[in-house]
Amino acid sequence: MKTIETNSLHAWILAARPKTLTAAAIPVMTGCALAYIYGHFQAVPAILCFLFAFLMQIDSNLINDLYDFLKGSDREDRLGPERACAQGWITVKAMKTGICITTLLAAMTGLCLLRYGGWELILVGMACIVFAFLYTFLAYKGWGDVLVLIFFGFIPVGCTYYIMAHNWNTAVTMGSLACGLIIDTLLMVNNFRDRQQDAISGKRTLVVRFGSRIGLILYFSLGLVACWCCFYFVTLGKIFAALLPQFYLLMHIFTTIKMAKINHGKELNRILGETSRNMFIFGLLLTIGLIL
Repeated sequence: MKTIETNSLHAWILAARPKTLTAAAIPVMTGCALAYIYGHFQAVPAILCFLFAFLMQIDSNLINDLYDFLKGSDREDRLGPERACAQGWITVKAMKTGICITTLLAAMTGLCLLRYGGWELILVGMACIVFAFLYTFLAYKGWGDVLVLIFFGFIPVGCTYYIMAHNWNTAVTMGSLACGLIIDTLLMVNNFRDRQQDAISGKRTLVVRFGSRIGLILYFSLGLVACWCCFYFVTLGKIFAALLPQFYLLMHIFTTIKMAKINHGKELNRILGETSRNMFIFGLLLTIGLIL
């Protein structure tokens, strides 16, 4: 990689990890599609929900970058993508400032949503901000998968729908569960790749606790159960919302086989890329299926 000027725009773009924004987009897409089928979709709050989700994802990425650097987890044996603080692309002082600015922008966007969803959303917004700051710490304790299910499933899908419809139903629950599970595949492949380094750093992920074989089984099972959740939408007469996401399962099977063959090393970053692609396709197919 060419030399990155310290604290440059290029450095900040890399630190924001734009490829991870698909994880923020999928649950909001699903929440919007659910609002649409019940006749509650509104364009302005939808845009604000996407903006809030993107800002919180970037904020979490920046905090994670800084935390891992200060903890000393970004060692020379790191297998994942390079980090901004560890590489010297962004100084610690600048990163702290960037985190403050991103958090403030996210909070301001959340306040704009109060007009549509009510003051009760303040508690949800505060929970999201606290999650962004505590996620990395709690992930070291092995709570990462549960947090992904909540903050990439139930909260973004449910709140996007609630802001427009002011209620909650079983379809929202099943959509939230499907999104949370599918996005957790991304965390699972990260933890599978980093299992040896995580064990050294004291990060107690499920893969570290139970081994690579269980990690592989969990990775496949997450995608499988997410697809099964979609069959609920048949009860709403949304046959395409049940069938279209099943095409994801074929890609997921092939990716799981590749993951098992590679097993360890930097080559697993290919699986990370494929998983990100697969889960976005899942989200897109589910969204289209709900709208049709």
